[in-house]
Amino acid sequence: MAVTESVRGDTSDSAGVGAAHEGILRRQSARESAARTYARALPIVPVRARGLTIEGADGSRYLDCLSGAGTLALGHNHPVVLEAIRKVLDSGAPLHVLDLATPVKDAFITELFRTLPPGLADNARVQFCGPAGTDAVEAAFKLVRAATGRTGILAFSGAYHGMTAGALEASGGAYDVRVARLPYPQDYRCPFGVGGEQGAELAARWTESVLDDPKSGVRHPAGMILEPVQGEGGVIPAPDEWMRRMRQITADRSIPLIADEVQTGVGRTGSFWAVEHSGVTPDVMVLSKAIGGSLPLAVIVYRDDLDAWQPGAHAGTFRGNQLAMAAGMATLAYVRENRLAERAADLGSRMLNQLRRLAAEFDCIGDVRGRGLMIGVEVVEPEAEPLREGERSAGLAGEGRALGDPDWGGESVTWRCREIRLALGGPAVLALGSAGLWAPTPPGRRAAGRRASPRPIGRQARQRRPCRAARTTTLDRQPPSLLSPFSASASGAA
Repeated sequence: MAVTESVRGDTSDSAGVGAAHEGILRRQSARESAARTYARALPIVPVRARGLTIEGADGSRYLDCLSGAGTLALGHNHPVVLEAIRKVLDSGAPLHVLDLATPVKDAFITELFRTLPPGLADNARVQFCGPAGTDAVEAAFKLVRAATGRTGILAFSGAYHGMTAGALEASGGAYDVRVARLPYPQDYRCPFGVGGEQGAELAARWTESVLDDPKSGVRHPAGMILEPVQGEGGVIPAPDEWMRRMRQITADRSIPLIADEVQTGVGRTGSFWAVEHSGVTPDVMVLSKAIGGSLPLAVIVYRDDLDAWQPGAHAGTFRGNQLAMAAGMATLAYVRENRLAERAADLGSRMLNQLRRLAAEFDCIGDVRGRGLMIGVEVVEPEAEPLREGERSAGLAGEGRALGDPDWGGESVTWRCREIRLALGGPAVLALGSAGLWAPTPPGRRAAGRRASPRPIGRQARQRRPCRAARTTTLDRQPPSLLSPFSASASGAA
């Protein structure tokens, strides 16, 4: 986030507001779990929000480019979302009905099916899960295991599918699990050292070998789960041809393909669903975050011939969240009717072009990648030594986190991570004025022993200016790990 302006009153009022703000932060630190994350890097207390703008208890206003970790497809408090919620509240309808049918639920399912890839919408079933995406991942695993009678799952290096046990097993940092890990293609750190189409082809062949070699140690699995764009793994879009190969490989071997669209769905990547870029129709789609219109909601949508589980095989107390269904239906319809996925594609293309121009100029930008408004910028130390074997796991980026965790110390910052991955994920209604990008100010104090990430395969050597010479906004007193690189003059949501 970036501070845009202050709305404080006179000095005496400011002192009182500041004291209340600091008191709330102190109590949070004293009472909340050590597992908290964003609160460590962002010492703000949001009290109001609209569109892209958040106002803190201290009177400061911020541009919010976290988008609720992908939940806010329309930004904060969009009028169509608020109207949908108010309509349910004013109607006297029950707010909690478990899995009973309601008009609100029926409208949500109808709109959801209207957006699905045609090959899935024609014969789909939907299961409402607990309110988090990780529970929907668990449901998908249980579904394909029940349908196939098999237990193993194929997943990919760098994956992130949630924080519950089964979802963590399929994520990148898991050990001693019943999940076979496969290489995910990418150019910047190609696991085969070649990148491009050749790297994606080798990744596909590796997958075929694991499945077809009786001595690979991998039994015929119940399913394969993948992200069309890896989020926490570093914002890495899967090549379209590789996606089609995964679909063909799984179809030929009767392995259900699970697409995790929790982060990528509802227009964020420039298509309503990220699998549409490649034309792939998965057997199961895992959906959450933006489908609830900012409220907790998670579902899986799947082919009806997989619907083999018994009543109660997967359930959750809050699967009947009527307010989330109303907000979600309004969001899905608004994104579809106003073609916001196309808007995200256009704005994302402009932002990627600007960022790539900066990458050509400044050595500290190692890589720029993404799709639509799901964009990753990798900030590196260009003159440092490469990481030795085993050291990458010690860095924050090596643990699959998209953003660095700063050791905040006032005027200057010491970065703990050796590589910093900035994930930019504005809502689909991001205004054109908000897409003016600035180079981030490098920290004033460098940590000893940091090392650069490898250069991309095939990149031409070129003269580039050091980051210290960059034309930048000043980010004094703001933790840099989550600060928005957007222009401070941005106007918010359209």
